[in-house]
Amino acid sequence: MPILSRRLLPFALLTVAATALATTLATPAQAATVTYGQDVSGYQGSVNWSAQWNAGSRFAYIKATEGTYYTNPSFAQQYNGSYNIGMIRGSYHFAIPNNSGGAAQADYFVAHGGGWSKDGKTLPGALDIEYNPYGATCYGFSQAGMRSWIGAFINQYHARTGRWAVIYTTTDWWTTCTGNYSGFWANSPLWLARYASTPGTLPAGAPTWSFWQYSSSGPFAGDSNQWNGTLDRLKVMACNGPC
Repeated sequence: MPILSRRLLPFALLTVAATALATTLATPAQAATVTYGQDVSGYQGSVNWSAQWNAGSRFAYIKATEGTYYTNPSFAQQYNGSYNIGMIRGSYHFAIPNNSGGAAQADYFVAHGGGWSKDGKTLPGALDIEYNPYGATCYGFSQAGMRSWIGAFINQYHARTGRWAVIYTTTDWWTTCTGNYSGFWANSPLWLARYASTPGTLPAGAPTWSFWQYSSSGPFAGDSNQWNGTLDRLKVMACNGPC
């Protein structure tokens, strides 16, 4: 399952010349207006954010937490560094449903970097819910149980921050482990993972993808992503309306 590479395997920090990047960025979703960005975790360590900005990245999601037992040791450098260079940034939580309840993990996330502020440069937190890197694909949960766990997380995150969490997943995992449930997309934006030239089939009920993780091998450090819109629209999402 190639999606796991971004969470479990270290990547060397990738510094890319803007001229070389132009051709690469022309490939996915050519017909749409998109904004390019990235996501990173502790495996990237200290990121050269100036190089990422010069390469064309304009937003970044930073891993903050996993379960209720892990915080990213590079979080401060990554979260503050991306902000200071001018990017719109946010944080994400890697869900481990069989570790603890959804509400408990939302609380842990908020307490360790997952908060939100209406400053125009902070995205709502993201729930990374995907293939289990440590065991059974669905963490031993039934589809109904997984839906309940996700609901508990996003409801608690909303109660704590006033924002609905972005949900990162793949269509395959979502279909397998939630029964392709459609009930969350009315509030939670979809962050789709698919390493291909198009986003492909979306989870049931999702009207569109908001973010698309299209590559785990460049052009940016960590994983490369698109926002489905202009930078101005991304600022509106960050502010949850006008700032």
